[in-house]
Amino acid sequence: MGKKTAAIVGFSEWKPQKKWPTSMFSLEAMAQLAAETLADAKFEKHEIDGIVIGGVPESPVFAPSAVAEYLNLQTSFNEIVDLGGASPAGMIWRAAAAIEVGVCESVLVLCPGVPSPSYRDAKSKLLPTMIYMGGDAWGSPQSQWEIPVGLVAAVPSYAMAAQRYRAIYGYDEEILAKISVQHRDNAQANPNAIFYGKPITVDDVMISRYVADPIKLLEIVMPCDGGGAMLITSAERATRTPHRPTFVSGYGEFMTHKSITNMPDFLHSPLAAASERAFRMAGMRREEIDLACLYDSFTITVLLAIEGAGFCKPGQGQAFVREHDLRYHGDWPLNTHGGQLSFGQPRLAGGLSHFIEATRQIQGRADARQIAHCDRAFCSGSGGMLSEQIAVILEGA
Repeated sequence: MGKKTAAIVGFSEWKPQKKWPTSMFSLEAMAQLAAETLADAKFEKHEIDGIVIGGVPESPVFAPSAVAEYLNLQTSFNEIVDLGGASPAGMIWRAAAAIEVGVCESVLVLCPGVPSPSYRDAKSKLLPTMIYMGGDAWGSPQSQWEIPVGLVAAVPSYAMAAQRYRAIYGYDEEILAKISVQHRDNAQANPNAIFYGKPITVDDVMISRYVADPIKLLEIVMPCDGGGAMLITSAERATRTPHRPTFVSGYGEFMTHKSITNMPDFLHSPLAAASERAFRMAGMRREEIDLACLYDSFTITVLLAIEGAGFCKPGQGQAFVREHDLRYHGDWPLNTHGGQLSFGQPRLAGGLSHFIEATRQIQGRADARQIAHCDRAFCSGSGGMLSEQIAVILEGA
């Protein structure tokens, strides 16, 4: 079933922290993550001939070559991915595709998420770009039509999607709260989660303050520091690693807009087209998925992802959440590490955490939260304002 060409064989994940105790250059962080990942997979550095990154503050241009030079690698595949929160998902399938076509054999995906001294030096310059998602550039559509009326950052944009959902399908705030609560329940079985030891109830979510109606504080991802990395290699090399090879069986990517006001339809995510391609490529049906790892910047993101990926029809996401237990021991396990809502969002590594958790579960390394049967996982990535949408299906050997 599906492609059996490229497989994830190792990873490293740093425990998220609200504030990293010391600054660390991104290149230094990448080197440490790479060393830990190679050790996990029992690989030698000279076997690496590809790298995929999301950027390097110390080298705004020529970033891949800066990384290869720092790690002392000679590489045939070098990629930088700029898809916001969907970047790690984009890194995974691009690495797999490069291996499939024979460009390279073993690719490191590197996502440091710690404060860099160079980032801090440039913080005052970068901060407006981060708030406006790049829309503050002279002449951009956002600078003309959104920023002047106060539509900045992510929360109000996602609130607009939630408001539209309310207008068309109705909006049960307690069902959305259940998504937060069961993510937090999963985090109670993950000592590395930033909210480990801090369970919440539906009432806690309901009384948390509105940040942008109808999105409440406890329905929003927790930004923090951390880092993650993965190693993807050819099927032939994957057979000699200590862990169960986790094949990248199918993938799809689709994008329709950048600014939320230019989204063709708030309630029909580009994830639908991406997911159709991924399932078709993998030769798999939705019913065969054992674990869902959905990008969860907000609870509305999760609801739209469940529908967009085709696990239920549009408008039936709330009924789907009401009828299922989303915990690691439930009937439809979702984000068993706690998701970014409760594990934390260590910058780009937050998006990678879904892939690391899916791999961990398929390889039987999830300890107390290990689900009973996990051969196939569906992962999603979401960037910008519901714009860059990616679906990836992982499958154990």
